[in-house]
Amino acid sequence: MLGNLRFIKNYRDNKELRVSFFELANSTFGLNFESWYENGFWGSHYVPFSYKEDNRIVANVSVNILDFIIEGKQHHALQIGTVMTHPDYQGRGLSKSLMNKVFEEFKGSYDFMYLFANDRVLDFYPKFGFKKVQEHQYWTDFMRTGRPNSQLRKLDINNKDDLNFIYSFAKERIPVSNRFATSNAPGIFMYHCLNVFPNEIYFQESEQAILIFNHNDNEINIIDIISKQPVNIHHVLNDIANGEHDRIIFHYTPDYQGINLYTYPAKDGGTLFVKTNGDHCFPAQVKHPITSEA
Repeated sequence: MLGNLRFIKNYRDNKELRVSFFELANSTFGLNFESWYENGFWGSHYVPFSYKEDNRIVANVSVNILDFIIEGKQHHALQIGTVMTHPDYQGRGLSKSLMNKVFEEFKGSYDFMYLFANDRVLDFYPKFGFKKVQEHQYWTDFMRTGRPNSQLRKLDINNKDDLNFIYSFAKERIPVSNRFATSNAPGIFMYHCLNVFPNEIYFQESEQAILIFNHNDNEINIIDIISKQPVNIHHVLNDIANGEHDRIIFHYTPDYQGINLYTYPAKDGGTLFVKTNGDHCFPAQVKHPITSEA
């Protein structure tokens, strides 16, 4: 306890606290968790650690339990997100206290703990042993040489069948890369589908894959490729290219064979901070998949 404040976690099924948490997330970051919860995507791998006063959530640090895939091997990871304190309760060390509770809860049970921080709190996380990591963006040039292999069907998140179809792929997907990727994170992925990329989701028949991408003049941003088996990247690119010379930007770490990949330091998004446990080493020059950023 801190005065009248009480610590609480895992209150997903408490409507009053859940709604208060949603309101604080919306007012702090503009996040909309309501449809994510209503559609059943808040699973057991998303755990809020919070302080409440009466039935009002006033501070929070959330833990997302997932896995890293690094050079084909699985590692336990925890992603910290939704770190927030109501303005009336700031300056009381609540975020620090909640971070310490997370460390106590998960001591020795993870290989990597990490988060994406905005510019206002870059000095906060090194105090807990997190180190800044420079992400790298990958791209390639591509020109379609023939006709598309197949038609793309746009998926509608407002259509229940389409939404369930997307979720079924998210739960059974293979990692988007064996060099570096995340796995066991369908909940975070579905949040992005609902709130970040709702109009950019397509099903590609020939590769039996869900593609999330958008065009920007002669650039194509591939946000994610969700499949249950490896895809032929040349078929994917041939179906989404304009037919002219395109620059393909990957928002994850690609490891495809037969294409020339180039890289540059990523500049968009929050700053990645990583804390390792034991002798684990976070890989260099990788891009964390954008669809599993919390």
